[in-house]
Amino acid sequence: MTESTALDPEDRKIITLARSARARNGVAEGAAVRDETGRTYVAGTVELPSLKLSALQTAVAMAVASGAKSLEAAAVVTEATHPAEADVAAVRDLGDPTTPLLLVAPDGTLKSTL
Repeated sequence: MTESTALDPEDRKIITLARSARARNGVAEGAAVRDETGRTYVAGTVELPSLKLSALQTAVAMAVASGAKSLEAAAVVTEATHPAEADVAAVRDLGDPTTPLLLVAPDGTLKSTL
């Protein structure tokens, strides 16, 4: 299933932003989250000698740092077949157990929704 046939426009938007972050920064993953007000936060993987964060952890941290109270949705663009447990936990911490986490292939194909 592709993103254009399965998702509403707001979810397609965060997928597009996540894909752009991944491509623009040349990183393994790109992610975007949408908060309760509709604001989006976009990030790529952070790999410094002293700090390593996944793209999704970084996007969630940006949302928290900007005052977000909850998440409506999250998307991560990755080659991986499953999101990391820490990524799922970060989304659930700010969102809730029903917050959709979209796992997307680099070509925009929706792999799964958790």
